[in-house]
Amino acid sequence: MNPTFRFAPSPTGLIHIGNLRTALFNWLQAKKTGGRFVLRFDDTDQERSTRAFADGIETDLAWIGIVPDLVVRQSDRVRLYDEAAERLKSRGLLYPCYETPDELDRKRKRLAARGLPPVYGREALRLSAEEKARLEADGRKAHWRFLLPNHDGDPAITKRSEVHWDDLVRGPQTVDLASLSDPVLIREDGSYLYTLPSIVDDGDLGITDVVRGDDHVTNTGVQIAIFEALGLTPPRFGHHNLITTLTGEGLSKRSGALSIDALRREGYEPMALASLAVLVGLAGSIEAMDDLDALADRLDLKDVSPSASKFDPAELDRLNEDLVHRLETPAVAGRLKRFAVPTDDHDAFWQAVRANCSRVNDAAGWREIVYGEVPHPADLPGEDAAFLRETLAHLPEGPVDEGTWSAWTKALKAATGRKGRQLFMPLRLALTGLDHGPELAALLPLIGRERIAARLGG
Repeated sequence: MNPTFRFAPSPTGLIHIGNLRTALFNWLQAKKTGGRFVLRFDDTDQERSTRAFADGIETDLAWIGIVPDLVVRQSDRVRLYDEAAERLKSRGLLYPCYETPDELDRKRKRLAARGLPPVYGREALRLSAEEKARLEADGRKAHWRFLLPNHDGDPAITKRSEVHWDDLVRGPQTVDLASLSDPVLIREDGSYLYTLPSIVDDGDLGITDVVRGDDHVTNTGVQIAIFEALGLTPPRFGHHNLITTLTGEGLSKRSGALSIDALRREGYEPMALASLAVLVGLAGSIEAMDDLDALADRLDLKDVSPSASKFDPAELDRLNEDLVHRLETPAVAGRLKRFAVPTDDHDAFWQAVRANCSRVNDAAGWREIVYGEVPHPADLPGEDAAFLRETLAHLPEGPVDEGTWSAWTKALKAATGRKGRQLFMPLRLALTGLDHGPELAALLPLIGRERIAARLGG
């Protein structure tokens, strides 16, 4: 069977570059192995999940180049989770608990004060039917925990129970189920937490490989136990390091920090984001890859660092600039059109300005300089002003082309004796309003004789 990978975001906010890292690890591995990629929206939290966020996530992924083979929504699949929960309940593996959050917190604090691990003591299993009925009559509603297989028949007596897997990223891993509390799978209001729906979906959809953040390592031991309790084959798991800010803070969908949507609106190229999201924290240099195929060739899960990787905005700027300087005209033609660059000038304009663009959007500014109104430079020394008044008389006749600048400056040098910066800078200031920018030899044909004359006072 071909490998099947998945990315399972909760549509409760905008995905950020850390989420993109997970999506790309799964997408690129699917691409490399000839497998399938499933986008699953974990939207059982009806209060915070929205269709708008889900649509935004699909848009962000498509902008990067990630198009899933299948899209599913957990809100459409609740019947499957109900059936799985009933199977576990019928076998005594999912049991009701009535403690309030405050009561549980006090229990954990008492255990900590005694130097004991804050593991749930399974007190609810000792409740009689009458005690449960009395609690329910008092208005208590049960939450439901999965009984971990860490005992020999008496849940009150736990024993070391190791779960092993060969992690796709981290290598051999072991979790002792005796060190963990029985996980809550169903809340008091009957809604599902992440765990059970995810396991049921992975089994039903034939997910063979799951690459996710290393904050899920301990969860994996629990989830493997639930897979086996439901008679499902667990996928192969891999846990990559997380991306933090430079100050070490985690990223959050709800805060919008470094969201793909915001970075796109700021004018970054999709492959700049993709390259940084994948290559940060991997062996080798961080380079701007031209496409996802090249990025897939670079990705080896065994090269992922075990330590958290820090997102450096300056690194993203560097990658973006590298990509922009390599972009050919067809890749930016649509944006040049939006900037109102004349269609016939697209190639000449882009070839002239791209080396001076950190983002393609910078070309909009150069468009104004070439085709718009340029303010006459103020405060020029008297000799420079006099020099500019003389320049038009030496502008070569005929069409303004790539050879015009060289012929013009040669004539000006002979006529005025000026050379170097003394000759070039007053002209640049008058023609562009700036003391830096693209080569004037390439800009002059775009500016044209009429605007050249107007800017020189002719």
